Amino acid sequence: QVHLVESGGELVQIGGSLRLSCAASGRISSHALGWWRQAPGKEREFVAAINWRGSIRDYADSVKGRFTISRDNAKNTVFLQMDSLKPEDTAVYYCAAHLTPYGEGFNSADGRSYERWGQGTQVTVSS
Repeated sequence: QVHLVESGGELVQIGGSLRLSCAASGRISSHALGWWRQAPGKEREFVAAINWRGSIRDYADSVKGRFTISRDNAKNTVFLQMDSLKPEDTAVYYCAAHLTPYGEGFNSADGRSYERWGQGTQVTVSS
């Protein structure tokens, strides 16, 4: 059974960078993965997703050009590199996995496509 644990969240200044990691306890090499976030008082929103091969990436418009999702299947880990951070990026960031192999039925921006979620890591962007 896949279990996801995020790390790397912290307080960072406006314009700074952070790299989030999500380590899986089980093999995720055949699964699409995504990052989502939830700010206080707001609904959880899609941030980025990557297919099982790492060849297709999808991003929310709000983070395009600033965030990069990547994965290391040998280490069962997915990453989110966040650059040029803004105060509106402040949120709890979650990684999530689509458990059907090879992306069948996967809709990256639909939370219902993800069957397993991590506990989240807090990112705070402040001056």
